[in-house]
Amino acid sequence: MTSEPLTTAGNAEDPLFDPFAEGFTDDPYTQYARLRETAPVHENPFGFWVASGHDDVSALLRSGASVEMRNVTAFDAAGQDQAGQSAMPATDDVSMLHRDPPDHTRLRRLVQKAFTPRAIKALEPRIAELTDGMLDEIADAASVDLVPTLAFPLPFAVIAEMLGTPPTDHARVRDLSGTAVRALEPVNDEDVMSAIVAAQEELVGITAEMIAWKRGHPADDLLTALIHAEEDGDMLSEDELVAQVLLLYIAGHETTVNLLSGGTVALLRHPDQLAALRADPALMPGAVEELLRYDSPVQASGRVTLEPMVLGGVEIPAGAFVMALLGSANRDERRFGPDAGELRVDREDAHHHVSFGAGPHHCLGAALARLEARVVFERMLSRFPALALDGEVRWNGRINLRGPASVPVTVRP
Repeated sequence: MTSEPLTTAGNAEDPLFDPFAEGFTDDPYTQYARLRETAPVHENPFGFWVASGHDDVSALLRSGASVEMRNVTAFDAAGQDQAGQSAMPATDDVSMLHRDPPDHTRLRRLVQKAFTPRAIKALEPRIAELTDGMLDEIADAASVDLVPTLAFPLPFAVIAEMLGTPPTDHARVRDLSGTAVRALEPVNDEDVMSAIVAAQEELVGITAEMIAWKRGHPADDLLTALIHAEEDGDMLSEDELVAQVLLLYIAGHETTVNLLSGGTVALLRHPDQLAALRADPALMPGAVEELLRYDSPVQASGRVTLEPMVLGGVEIPAGAFVMALLGSANRDERRFGPDAGELRVDREDAHHHVSFGAGPHHCLGAALARLEARVVFERMLSRFPALALDGEVRWNGRINLRGPASVPVTVRP
């Protein structure tokens, strides 16, 4: 079965799904709802396919579809400039984020050896200590922007300590990672593309220096464990080491920033749910899942069909790039009920979200993100009973790694 012609998506000037539309990055959910209602699976006039419903997105992520863009053969090159291109890093060929099995299986298995649940759990006291220190500074200031004072520096500090990175210019690395992460976005500006490439090249050099330093100064940390990760004589090559460390630094850090800042905005905009959470702290683990569902830190994930695939009764040809809209799937009324668009901290099935992906590429850092969010929200909400928004929330303008760029708050009545 093939898709029926869609008059509302019949030309590149008026696509049914248009992430470049004005206001989309502030509120993509209105467009997502229209997609799920009218064409949950369809071919966009820009040349790629879109899946927006929960069942279809989950099926695609769990399928054998590829993450390697070299397998795209059914893309409309004429729409490429309008849709934008991704400036992928030089280490992309050896990053597990963009490799299929068996390469992905091998890389993930080696990295996972140093990323155990026990290691994550052991970080909780240090995460609590870092959080308390940042909350002390917020308390002294009374009114602050939560992104640069907590949501951004905390996950960066955690991953840096977890890796055991040597003395370096962390402020510079943070700035570079903020630029490099835009490689995960559609980009249609040559200056931005150039900045991304330059940032990636500098980060590759810094990371290589970190690894060389760590070889001479081994310790009980993740970077040392990655250097020595081995299975049946197989170890990570130098290029593979650089690629996986950059992945942990950039992808893991930036997504947690969105979870902490976006989760705070969601709670402060729903005072009844914030009150319910404060009244029953036992709801916190489930509330973290609901915050992940309500406003996904990663809005989309791409796959390439290696053979014809049927999703939602629509046949997608082999070699097609399919954008799985995670943010839309998480608000699908068919999966989460008629109130899927509302925040509800006691939602029992919130954990069925796809914010961490699904299948072989399920997020390796999911447990760490959950731990950081639980610690931050428990301590921040307990410490600041009068926490409230103190101005307009400004979003970061990103399509995929969408989140607040500024969250002004006050902690005093």
